[in-house]
Amino acid sequence: MTLSIGSIAPDFTAETTQGPISFHEWIGDGWAILFSHPKAFTPVCTTELGYMAGLGEEFAKRGTKIAGLSVDANDDNTRWLPDIEEVSGNHVDYPIISDSELKVAKLYNMLEADSGDSAAGRTAANNATVRTVYIIGPDKKIRAMLLYPMSTGRNFDEVLRLLDSVQLTERKGVATPVNWKPGEDCIIPPSVSDEDAKAKYPGGWETVKSYLRRIPQPQD
Repeated sequence: MTLSIGSIAPDFTAETTQGPISFHEWIGDGWAILFSHPKAFTPVCTTELGYMAGLGEEFAKRGTKIAGLSVDANDDNTRWLPDIEEVSGNHVDYPIISDSELKVAKLYNMLEADSGDSAAGRTAANNATVRTVYIIGPDKKIRAMLLYPMSTGRNFDEVLRLLDSVQLTERKGVATPVNWKPGEDCIIPPSVSDEDAKAKYPGGWETVKSYLRRIPQPQD
């Protein structure tokens, strides 16, 4: 199964550093970020998991749970946690999912079906494609996907910005322009006619082009 924006995020059960979870049940009625890593005790991923831990409160404010996925045994991931905290200064208080049989990586199209069924003997290079971020909505559908090479640390501030945009655009029916940040002007989607926009945005808008109409960010 090929995953894309709008696909249902596959459900699974797995061991984690915080005990067993059933993924959809764990998400509940909120949002979730699933971000994967090719192997425990790797340098780039160590910095990433630590930085993500430092953003935990920001994601919680947005009703969003976070979970890491590492293609290793649960014992390895657990032993990795002190290193992450030492390097980053942040305590990892979210679950790291053990995928030692590579089932989740395959389920989420990060490894080929013939990649084997054990993490034993595999290196980060073998798992180089396990470097994806998924933003998942309360309906368990994928809202966004970001893929990175293993040599490039991910920008989790951008993931937070993307989450803000996705949540705002769904809640208020707007679009966000290039480099948008919370509080900045938004765009009226082309699917909304001027007539409908008058009722929806009584304060009016700035017409840059017939297809580009700016408005202040709608407030809750």
